[in-house]
Amino acid sequence: MDSCVTVASAIAHGYKPAFLHINYGQRTESRELMAFNEIADHYQVNKKLVVNISHLSDIGDSCLTDESIQVPNADLESDDIPISYVPFRNANILAAATSWAEVLGVKAIYVGAVEEDSSGYPDCRRSFFDAFEQTIDTGTKPGTQIKIITPLINLSKKEIVEKGIALNAPLHLTWSCYKNEDVPCGECDSCYLRARGFEQAGVRDPILS
Repeated sequence: MDSCVTVASAIAHGYKPAFLHINYGQRTESRELMAFNEIADHYQVNKKLVVNISHLSDIGDSCLTDESIQVPNADLESDDIPISYVPFRNANILAAATSWAEVLGVKAIYVGAVEEDSSGYPDCRRSFFDAFEQTIDTGTKPGTQIKIITPLINLSKKEIVEKGIALNAPLHLTWSCYKNEDVPCGECDSCYLRARGFEQAGVRDPILS
C-alpha cells in the first residue's frame, strides 16, 4: 500500500514513473508481484523491471525469507529489531534501482518507506536514505543527479490511507500481509498496521470481502 500511494504521489509531483519490483525470496513473492503488475496496468506504466535478488533468502535470518522461522503476531510495543527485518534489504533494492535510474537518466527514486511503522527497521529511516544519496553521488557517473524521495516517511498509516484516497490511488490492488497470499492473516505487524490505519481513517479496507 505504501508503494502504491508513493506512486500516486510521484505522479502528482509531475513525474512519469518507471516501476521496479524486487523478488528477494519473500513468503508472499508471487502475490506482491501480482499487485505490482496490476498497479502498473492501472497507471499504464510501460517501463517495468523485475529484479531477483534471491541471495537475501539464502542469507536468511528473517521470517520473511526463511520458512523455518515463524512470522510472529504484531508487537508494536517492542523496541527490538523484529525477526521480519531482512538484513540490509533496502540497500540491495536501492543498488538495483540506482543502476536502472542511471541508465534511464532519471532524477529521482521514489521509495515508500515509513519511519513510524518501520517496526524498528534501521534501513527505513530517512537518515539511511540521506546516506545512500551520498553513495549515489559518489558512485555514479559525473553529472548524474538522483535524489531519493520518501513522500510518506513521516506519515502515520491513517495519513497514508487518507493521502491514498485523496490521490485516487488503487488501494484495492495492494497487498500488505507478511504471511499469506490469499487472505490477509490479520496478525502480523504489516496487517495490524494496515487495519489500524483504515480504522482510524474511518474507511473500510477495499481488499477485505
